[in-house]
Amino acid sequence: MTEQPTRPGFAVVPGSTVHQVLAGRESEVMDLVEAAYVLHGNGRTVNPPSYFLRFPDRPRSRIIALPASVGGDRPVDGIKWISSFPDNLDRGIPRASAVLILNDPATGYPYACLESSIISAVRTAASAAVAARTLIANRPAPRRVGFIGTGLISRYIHTYLGTLGWEPEEIGVFDLDAGYAQAFADRLRPGPAGAVRRHDSVEELVRTSDVIVLATTAATPHLTDPTWFAHHPLVLHVSLRDLGTDVVLQSVNIVDDVEHVLKADTSVYLAEQRTGNRHFLYGTLHDVLAGRVAAPADRTVVFSPFGLGVLDLAVGEHVFDAARTEGSLTTVEGFFHDLDRHVAPSTGSRR
Repeated sequence: MTEQPTRPGFAVVPGSTVHQVLAGRESEVMDLVEAAYVLHGNGRTVNPPSYFLRFPDRPRSRIIALPASVGGDRPVDGIKWISSFPDNLDRGIPRASAVLILNDPATGYPYACLESSIISAVRTAASAAVAARTLIANRPAPRRVGFIGTGLISRYIHTYLGTLGWEPEEIGVFDLDAGYAQAFADRLRPGPAGAVRRHDSVEELVRTSDVIVLATTAATPHLTDPTWFAHHPLVLHVSLRDLGTDVVLQSVNIVDDVEHVLKADTSVYLAEQRTGNRHFLYGTLHDVLAGRVAAPADRTVVFSPFGLGVLDLAVGEHVFDAARTEGSLTTVEGFFHDLDRHVAPSTGSRR
C-alpha cells in the first residue's frame, strides 16, 4: 500500500477505471497474484474463512464476505463483498456483483471502495494461469485446451492463458446453454489461436483436452467417470464442484489453501468425507512454487482454488495505486465527519 495521508480520505474506483487499469497487464497481474501466494505460504497474510449470507426465501442466492490482510512491502487490509443472484440473468444483468473495501493498516480507516466484479474475475483468471504455468512445467505444451462453462470467468481465463505462449491446435468449448457456448466460440474465433470447436458432448471434450478449464455453476459433481481422464490432463477446477470423488481420488490434487478448500461441498471436501483423511491432497500451489512438491506428467493433476481474499486485496491495492497515480480516483469529500474531535497528544488534549 502506498502511504496514506495522515488525515483519512475516501475514494471510489468505478468499474470503468478498474478495467482501464487492468486491461492488457495480464503478466503484471499474474506476478502480483503469485507474489500474494508466496506471502500467504510464508505466513505473512491473514485470510479467515469466507462468510456466507444465505436467504431461506431465496435459496439460489447468496452474498459472501471475504476479509483478509496482506503483509509485505505493500500491506493492506480489507474485505470483498460479492453476491451471486442467478435470477439476475433473467433480468438482463450479470449474476454476480461485488465491491472491495481497502483499509489502511496503520489507522484501520477504509480509504477506498472499488467495483470488484472485474477484480474478482481477474484474480481468479490470474490464479488459474499461475497454476497452469507452474503445474505444466514437466509436460509438453498443450495441443488442445477445453473450456467447460463459458461465462465471464472463462473469458478472463482464456485471456490470461494466452500470455503463457501456448499455441494449441484446438480450443474446445462446452456449455449446457448452447447459446452461451456459441457466443464464447464466436468470441475466440477472430484470434490467432488454433481452431475453435464447440462440443455437443462434455465427455468428448474431456477425453480430447490436454488442459481442461472448469468454470461452471455446478452445485454437485457431474464429471464422475475416471476413465474420461485416462490421458492425464491438467484440470483447472475453478468452479470446485464438478469432479466426482472417484476422479479426485485418482488424481494429484493441488489446492490454494487446505483449510479453506475443504468445506462447502467442494469436490475435495466430498473426497475427505468419503475417505476420512486428506492423504489425496498432494500440497498447495505455494508448495509447488517453492519446489517442495512436483506435479507429475503421468497423472491427472487437478488444481482446486477456493479463492483467497488476499488475492483480491493484492490486485485491488494495485488498481487503487495505479488509479491515483493516473489521477482517475473519484474522491468523496467529507466522507468521514468530525475528524477534529481528537487532537494528537503532542498538539493538545482530547476533545
